[in-house]
Amino acid sequence: MTITHTFNVHFWLKKTAIRKDRTIPIYARIWINSLYADISTKEAVLEQHWCTKATRVKKRKEKAKFLNDNLDLIVSQIKKAYKELKNEERPITAQAIKARYLGKDRAVTTVKELLKYHKEHELKKLAPGTRGNYGATEKYVERFIKKQYKSKDIPLVQVGYTFIVNFEDYLRTCPPLREGQPLNNNGIMKHLERLQKMTTLALKHGWIKTNPFALYQLKYEEFDCPFLEQFELDSMVMLTISNKSMCLVRDIFVFSCYTGLCYIEVKNLKKKDIVNGIDGEEWIMVRRQKSKTPVKLPLLDEAKEILEKYADYPSAENNYSLLQVFSDQKINKYLKEIAKLCNFDKNLTFHVARHTFATTIALLNDVPIETVSKMLGHTKLSTTQKYARVVEKKISKDMMQLKSKLKSSKKNLEYTETKYDHLRIV
Repeated sequence: MTITHTFNVHFWLKKTAIRKDRTIPIYARIWINSLYADISTKEAVLEQHWCTKATRVKKRKEKAKFLNDNLDLIVSQIKKAYKELKNEERPITAQAIKARYLGKDRAVTTVKELLKYHKEHELKKLAPGTRGNYGATEKYVERFIKKQYKSKDIPLVQVGYTFIVNFEDYLRTCPPLREGQPLNNNGIMKHLERLQKMTTLALKHGWIKTNPFALYQLKYEEFDCPFLEQFELDSMVMLTISNKSMCLVRDIFVFSCYTGLCYIEVKNLKKKDIVNGIDGEEWIMVRRQKSKTPVKLPLLDEAKEILEKYADYPSAENNYSLLQVFSDQKINKYLKEIAKLCNFDKNLTFHVARHTFATTIALLNDVPIETVSKMLGHTKLSTTQKYARVVEKKISKDMMQLKSKLKSSKKNLEYTETKYDHLRIV
């Protein structure tokens, strides 16, 4: 169904805003169905030089041609904005035309424009660590377009299934942004996932009509993050370290092993986050950085000892942070040195502590996985299952209990049959 609009543009003088030189600002008024919106033309004229009937500067006056040409250009730009909205089948109002004319509702039509829009409007909503990852994705997209299309930019409508498949192939063979750190499969999938979020944004805004990722499936490889077994964790705790910074990193890592807090949660942990729980004991109560879900967990003695060791650190200068936490790069560097001193044949990173808590501290000590999920702040149980693996020790322990129960049940059955054997009818 075709919808008709009464559309008109005319100029008027805003006499309530007369300037010191007696000139009056010229405004454009957009009319749509008896409703209007005003736009400043950034031009001004003396009242006696203005023709009210023609709504233009009188021809014989100074700079008349220059001013009138500018006003004609504004009219054509407003009409262009009106046509764009009409072609895009958007609701047409005076305010909508004004927004399009001012560029506040400018349709994104190219890939570079989409990257720019995402950077300016969406990145600020993300955590600082996540923002940096998008920068790498943008660089890979720009390099791909330059190589594949011999151009700096391409229309957004060209981003389809073929574009995505070719981009994946490019990521598998291109030189990495960081020399010596080639992209693995999951790294490639992460870049594609970020691109997918951008194209979904374009789809929601109506800048593209179809979802380019509709027929494409991200294929992540299962990654089994290592964890420390109890004897390994104990050996790390008992390790004598002379370097104060390395000793601090070891203690913070152990603290995370006994709390399950991730790097940013340990870094942001304040005095106010330690509260009396439902049982009267000390609990940690914070919110997860990523999902904002609440994390509530009792403070184990091993974690308390570390907080007591650094009890003098919290102050007004550090906003009463409980522990001095270095950058994640520095921490992971120290952890690799600690792993060598402990003879660990594992890639030790700070994230290993969270897996150690879920697997070694909680699951292998018979804490139900539902409880572990709550303590880790997960919204889905399936997420916890990736952390708290049913390892061989747990399987062995559970099967031993099952064997014991079956053996006990068999003995009870034999005893019952013996006890009532004399009552059998021959």
